[in-house]
Amino acid sequence: MKALLFSMGRAPVLLAPMAGVTDLVFRRICRSFGADGAVSEMVSAKALCFGDRKSRKLCEIDDLERPTGIQLFGHEPHTLAQAAQIVCAFSPDWIDLNMGCPVHKVVSSGDGSALMRDPELIFRIVQAVTQAVELPVTVKLRAGIGGVENAAECAQAAQQGGASAVAVHGRMREQFYAPSADWGVIARVKRAVSIPVFANGDIDSPSAALAALEQTGADGLMVGRAALGNPFLFEQIRAALLGMPAVPPPPPGRRLETARQHIHELAGLKGERIGMLEARSHMGWYLKGMRGASSLREKCNRLSTIQELDMLVDEAISMQKG
Repeated sequence: MKALLFSMGRAPVLLAPMAGVTDLVFRRICRSFGADGAVSEMVSAKALCFGDRKSRKLCEIDDLERPTGIQLFGHEPHTLAQAAQIVCAFSPDWIDLNMGCPVHKVVSSGDGSALMRDPELIFRIVQAVTQAVELPVTVKLRAGIGGVENAAECAQAAQQGGASAVAVHGRMREQFYAPSADWGVIARVKRAVSIPVFANGDIDSPSAALAALEQTGADGLMVGRAALGNPFLFEQIRAALLGMPAVPPPPPGRRLETARQHIHELAGLKGERIGMLEARSHMGWYLKGMRGASSLREKCNRLSTIQELDMLVDEAISMQKG
């Protein structure tokens, strides 16, 4: 983690973990467009310990996408420590612990953001995991839960447990993704700990990236939903951080050909049936703002074969020319 932070002379920009999105294929594509690293979809520690094959599949990493962290979720220190040892077989560059997921199903089980109710438990979890593996361990937090902002206290607990870095999404658990992220929370976390802090939430443009770093003092950034259908954002942010000329948005043709590549690789990894089901969301994101997007998205929702995907992309390209 320190090597990532200090090897490039600027703040690193990572692809944030997103369930159902940040699989191997999307991580690899974002890396090719300038992301400095990524974190996997969250993986159930308990499922890994029970030998679940689907959970193990989520842990696979391609060398072309590195550096990559594998994110685990759970609430039992011994289970998370055991799961961390299991994922070491996949050679991640670090292990991330999910303490920020706001989804009801996760929180009601005592996982994700629910952990922020108990900083002492955060300490014990991080300590158990850092003692179980030699890899760096990071923690993903939110601003707080139940109307109580305690990200700084939770980050301090993570640091005391041995965490190498923390990432903070500047919204309370109950806010999910609106209104705007409060970067002031991240600034307060930065002042409270000595380990690196990554800012997350509304990093959706080069100007936002620069503003977030200035307002928070963060050591790095995490880009999440803004990268959906727009992996090109990473090259735009990288140019801004380096003080280089602005990188313009890609023309529709390049965006659509990237979408084609993405879905082909997705089907190659997961099989055509699953790949096409997931393609429906991805294609909708790639089409956002394009001419004819509404009618094209209706066809996206019926995609079932690679041939249909190729026909849709060709049609979309033709519509942009017209």
